[in-house]
Amino acid sequence: MNITYKSIKKLGAALGIACLVSISSCSEEEYLQQIPPTQLSYSDIFRTPARIEGLVNGIYASLKGSNFYGGRLLLFLDVRGEDFINTTANSFTGYDAWAHSYNSSSADILNVWSTGYTTINRANFVIEGLAANPGVVDETTAAGYVAEAKFLRALSYFTLVTIFARPYAENDGASPGLPLRLQAETTSENNNLARSTVAQVYSQILQDLDDAEANLPDEYASALLNTTRAHRNTAIALKTRVYLNQGNWNAVIAEARKIVPQTAAPFSATTGVAHALQSDIVETLTNNFTTAESIFSMPFTNLDNLSGQSALGYLYNGNSEYFLNPAGILGSAQWAEGDDRWGLLRFNATNGRYYLSKYGRDAPFLRYIPVIRYAEVLLNYAEAAAETGDFVLARGLLEAVHHRSDPDYVFPVSATATRGALVASIETERRIELLGEGFRSNDLLRRLYTIPEKVGPSFSASAVPPAAENYIWPMSNDEILTNNLISD
Repeated sequence: MNITYKSIKKLGAALGIACLVSISSCSEEEYLQQIPPTQLSYSDIFRTPARIEGLVNGIYASLKGSNFYGGRLLLFLDVRGEDFINTTANSFTGYDAWAHSYNSSSADILNVWSTGYTTINRANFVIEGLAANPGVVDETTAAGYVAEAKFLRALSYFTLVTIFARPYAENDGASPGLPLRLQAETTSENNNLARSTVAQVYSQILQDLDDAEANLPDEYASALLNTTRAHRNTAIALKTRVYLNQGNWNAVIAEARKIVPQTAAPFSATTGVAHALQSDIVETLTNNFTTAESIFSMPFTNLDNLSGQSALGYLYNGNSEYFLNPAGILGSAQWAEGDDRWGLLRFNATNGRYYLSKYGRDAPFLRYIPVIRYAEVLLNYAEAAAETGDFVLARGLLEAVHHRSDPDYVFPVSATATRGALVASIETERRIELLGEGFRSNDLLRRLYTIPEKVGPSFSASAVPPAAENYIWPMSNDEILTNNLISD
């Protein structure tokens, strides 16, 4: 049984009410003088291995929420950039992200903040609970669960700090960051907590990932688990992303080498899960979701898939609310029409527009949402190699990703001859390869680039320079109202 903390609370509440209305089974005096046997105390929740596993599953379930990595968040982050044009101006489907018009009370802001911190609190709950209740599961299993919780906490904090705080590159993380909540909260007693700096949040993220790497299993018993649960290489892969954000090129390279040990193609991980690019990008993203390219993904079944305005397939393709900007990545010479990745688009001959079909078009939307792929790690590594002057390795990594989908393409000498040109080609490749996977906003902000303007047939959005207030998202009004130590 997949038991989560939320489901346990609901079960206890429901059974408690049943007890109250049944006079024959519970007297009022007995009920008032003791904890009802149908409710679980803190120690009860950690009393059996099944309950503990359910709590760990609950962290993943929160991460997969409709306003986080299971759905709309990835759209919000991609459409902030220049590659999509909005056609509906619907605030329920990301228009405010596209138009840079959020305020602290916007529903998307409230929901993303809440879901992120709920995921963090569930992780804290597991970390504290396992320490307070030793011996229920063996030490190796307990250490693995704590490592999973730390990985998920790190991913959540990284996501929030790159959305709601100034970019690390602006001043080496000296700006105000986030309230850094590292203990489980079950009441409002500790609501008041000052913001840590961006650098302090990054330090905690990297500490969590180092701890996770040390204690996560090398691999699981099935390809499904290797894709949907954190393992050692998952933590390493995420560290390449975090260090990339800091501009710590040498650290990116050191982490990447752990799972990309080769200096020339073909590239693959030789320890833990044997990650490697797959030959067919369309098959990998639309049908066979548990290949060795998938380092971490959000799975969906008929029992837990999202629908309607929460589903990426509906937003991008089914309802056709966002089409590919002809002046964006779609018009890049680096993305030739013979490239297999055009197979992840749908062309509407009636209006001449292309739509992202990476997540499907019709319900039920069961395609997995990729969070970390091996292709991203190769591009992270390529960028760091280019920045440190290893142009041969950087070109090899870039070409490995590109030639998987378009083996006949030849990069012009001018596109790879200098550091600036090579980095620009890698950045373009990210926009092609990772389109619709939630990277564009962060890729702009981590470099302190201006968010480009977008001009559509019905709606337009102005450019947003780094100094603008709306370059980042405003903090949730819920946090502002309940945390007396928050200051702008």
